[in-house]
Amino acid sequence: MVKEQKSADVSFESLLKIFTVPEGPDSTLTKIDESLSRNLNQFLREHIVAEEKPLREIEKDFSSAQIPEQPEFVSDHTEHLLDTLVSHSVHTSSPSFIGHMTSALPYFLMPLSKIMFALNQNLVKIETSKAFTPLERQVLGMLHRLIYGQSDTFYEQWMHSANHSLGAFCSGGTIANITALWVARNKALKPNGSFKGVEKEGLFKAMKHYGYDGLAVLVSERGHYSLKKAADILGLGQEGLVAVKTDANNRIIVDDLKAKIAELETQNIKPIAVIGVAGTTETGNVDPLPEIAEICQAHDCHFHVDAAWGGATLMSNHHRHLLNGVEIADSVTIDAHKQLYIPMGAGMVLFKNPNAMKSIEHHAQYILRKGSKDLGSHTLEGSRSGMAMLVYAAMHIISRPGYELLIDQSIEKAHYFADLIRQQDDFELVSEPELCLLTYRYLPLFIREALAKAKGSQKEKLNVLINELTQFIQKRQRETGKSFVSRTRLNPVQWQRMNTVVFRVVLANPLTTQKILSSVLDEQREIAKQAPNLMKRIQQVVSDIQLP
Repeated sequence: MVKEQKSADVSFESLLKIFTVPEGPDSTLTKIDESLSRNLNQFLREHIVAEEKPLREIEKDFSSAQIPEQPEFVSDHTEHLLDTLVSHSVHTSSPSFIGHMTSALPYFLMPLSKIMFALNQNLVKIETSKAFTPLERQVLGMLHRLIYGQSDTFYEQWMHSANHSLGAFCSGGTIANITALWVARNKALKPNGSFKGVEKEGLFKAMKHYGYDGLAVLVSERGHYSLKKAADILGLGQEGLVAVKTDANNRIIVDDLKAKIAELETQNIKPIAVIGVAGTTETGNVDPLPEIAEICQAHDCHFHVDAAWGGATLMSNHHRHLLNGVEIADSVTIDAHKQLYIPMGAGMVLFKNPNAMKSIEHHAQYILRKGSKDLGSHTLEGSRSGMAMLVYAAMHIISRPGYELLIDQSIEKAHYFADLIRQQDDFELVSEPELCLLTYRYLPLFIREALAKAKGSQKEKLNVLINELTQFIQKRQRETGKSFVSRTRLNPVQWQRMNTVVFRVVLANPLTTQKILSSVLDEQREIAKQAPNLMKRIQQVVSDIQLP
């Protein structure tokens, strides 16, 4: 018997149905919700990272630029999404997905997120958020206290003050960093005499008034790429973001920071901020924050800490010392969608001084009125969802000691993997783990010995081939889909600062086991055998180096 094909129609009556809350457990939308949950659960239980289907093939399912003239039933479209989208998505919660900062999520967030989506609150103003506004302010207060450790009296006075703000929720670390530097710029070019401030008169008049020939922000050469965007948007230009040299441990060299500031000042360029990184994106290292703070105080310069990745380490009483000095910072970025295990995207910027954000305060007649508690008066973004609710829930359900366990096990796991790599004669640990990131590469002993012995062009030639091999292994491993590590390029001191392509591993997923880490190395060994021509070229260069 042939199943009757039904077509959805365009009518106001049918449109009303999709806006109406399902009446009971037997309704079509309720059944679709249950079926979708079962399918997603099955996907999340899989341990592979991604199905082995080329992106160009997936693009064929999304090739039409025509908005449909014919509507689809929700049930039919759900099946379409399961077949074309879900089945070919990256399984970021897989225990063998260890290449990026996206990890498994606590499962309770899935049902709780329905509250956020169903209520559809807009956090820009009280009139569309009500209880979500004090909740968000409390979450900012909780994270502020984690960083700055102020007294009960401090938070009673400032947390819910209509005229002050302890920080802002953002869609991610990029907006958080931009917000911090926006405050730093406006603070450096504040109203003075007849000058109304950069926010009123603009950058050209501000520079003219203060007599500067330029503005600069300083950060280590391991600083996040979002900072270039910030420098561009804030009118400093990308050349206004000054890179400071790093040491063998990928931490900012304080003497070079001092020298760069002195050089800028001789050029009549005002350093408006220095950024200390607490958990570099590529290697997970933490800058010497107390020393940077001291320099900033000496030069009347805003001290911002980009702790988007490493900020959650403060949850652990065993490891929070790694971020000593963060409590001196004028502002701190932290991403909840990283090691606080919240869905994308939930970033925050916190300010030590509750008055700091007054320099970027904005008002309007229909919303954000003066004296109101509308959060939008201190945020770069306008309309925002109530992501703070998920952070609030997670901090209550997991608790600070629970986060401590998660942080501790991730750092311990990184040290275990580093030790495992050291025990292999065909892998090299490139950067030591400080938090739960590390880098390494496939480097059999005979190649390593030849690279150490080589000079000049031979060393460079062999290094280029090793980089090609690392790229091949990483790409093939990603395409195969069993496991995933990312790759980046470093300039390690032990290899004379040559451009060195390395595997990058992030071990934040509590489901990742020691057995999985061993299997990742085994798979990379096997993949190396799949590049016989490249290995032959490497062996030829090695032979040339070893000739007397």
